Amino acid sequence: MAADNMWEDVDIKFDVAASQMQPSPGEKIIDILESVEDTKGNNGERGRLLVTNLRIIWSSHAIPRVNLSIGLNCIINLSTKSANSKLRGNTEALYVLAKSLTRFEFIFTNLIHGSSRLFTSVIAVHRAYDTSRMYRQLKLRGALVENKELKLLPREELCRKVNGVWNLSSNQGNLGVFFITNIRVVWNATMNESFNVSIPFLQMKNLKIRDSKFGVALVIESSTQSGSYVLGFRIDPKEKLEEVSKEITSLLRVYRTDPEFGVQYELENKTTKVPPPVLPSAFDDVEIDEEAHSDAFAAYFADGNKQQDREPVFSDHLGLAIEKLPDGVTEQSLWSVLP
Repeated sequence: MAADNMWEDVDIKFDVAASQMQPSPGEKIIDILESVEDTKGNNGERGRLLVTNLRIIWSSHAIPRVNLSIGLNCIINLSTKSANSKLRGNTEALYVLAKSLTRFEFIFTNLIHGSSRLFTSVIAVHRAYDTSRMYRQLKLRGALVENKELKLLPREELCRKVNGVWNLSSNQGNLGVFFITNIRVVWNATMNESFNVSIPFLQMKNLKIRDSKFGVALVIESSTQSGSYVLGFRIDPKEKLEEVSKEITSLLRVYRTDPEFGVQYELENKTTKVPPPVLPSAFDDVEIDEEAHSDAFAAYFADGNKQQDREPVFSDHLGLAIEKLPDGVTEQSLWSVLP
């Protein structure tokens, strides 16, 4: 899998098809909570919440096609506050503020009394995702090398170190070394450890050998998501260049069958074993009502992308000037949802 084909961690989707609810290659289900209410969009609706290494998935028990997929990369803030649940009354809930072009707010309530697993699982997995970006993001000029050796990430293995590699990004070229691992390719300048690039296999779009003004070179093209970089490297003799190219291609092929995203989290005090990542068969042969999508979209809208403030008006209720409220919204209704 390449980054340009991935949407799970970088998008927010409503009422997705059964195929999109299934884990993608490399996506691991970390926790499953069978009794969670989507308090903001489907208050009173009991559902299942899955936490994976890429996203949060909620689906209604009664109507599985009513569901959410929230990419971990979209999450801006996680907090716990009081919410008014139809199934549990006034209780502590998980608030998720997320953005994908538009800002959305989601509120999830764990319907199991006394359980804090909803909070601990989502918050800890998101933290693990946020601190493991080196597995997934192309990095320029990072602290990658120490004492001329690559600082390996957890679960990363050094497969080969190649000396005498010229980086062709500047007119004169820079001599350095390749570190090839099961996760990425890192080039580091010999004379300047801070001049380097880390290219995760996830962000590699194309890898080929072609002519350049410096002679035959190994060219790596990165994904659109990572900036569409075109990076050239020269290795002499040509036979060595071809050997290195074949090794990277082989490792890349293996990686794409089961990508490693670097998100590591183990549940503590698990009372049940997380089952295999197979979602309910109730999703099968279900047609999605596309017209309902706009309603679902609006239910979670956080009013975060308006182009300008609304005109000020005087509020008799508050006794001061306020921004004009959207149609159908009153000051009393706003106060009633505050914790």
